[in-house]
Amino acid sequence: MTENLNKKQIEDLLPHRQPMLLIDELRNIKKLKSATAVVNVKKDSFFVQGHFPGEPVMPGVLIVEAFGQAAAALTAAGIDKETYENKLVFLMTVDKARFRNPVIPDCKLELNIEAIRSHGKVWKYKGEALVNGKKMADAQWAATIVDRKK
Repeated sequence: MTENLNKKQIEDLLPHRQPMLLIDELRNIKKLKSATAVVNVKKDSFFVQGHFPGEPVMPGVLIVEAFGQAAAALTAAGIDKETYENKLVFLMTVDKARFRNPVIPDCKLELNIEAIRSHGKVWKYKGEALVNGKKMADAQWAATIVDRKK
């Protein structure tokens, strides 16, 4: 069974808010296994004016951040709400990140992510970022689930 989440549903799962909530949708969710996140990269995205004026490019670190947000939403959507309540997901490592083509505004960036394994509170993921089927970036990363400070 697959499921889809819209931006409001993602906001209900993640602590991120505008302008740092980068993912707009989470599609084709296979519980705790995989999903496709969508980032609508727009001309008015917060990074466009300064990176780089006249030739805007989505910064690679924001692609990695979007990977992390997608993985956190996939995980949060797959575990019991009470278990995830008052928790945060923190990025621990980023491995094998490659930025193959620039991501420019007015595109739909699709992030295909997969949970590779989990051990306790530590999860390992991999993903690739695509625009119109063309690979823009790929990476592996690990994250941990921690208690939110009250």
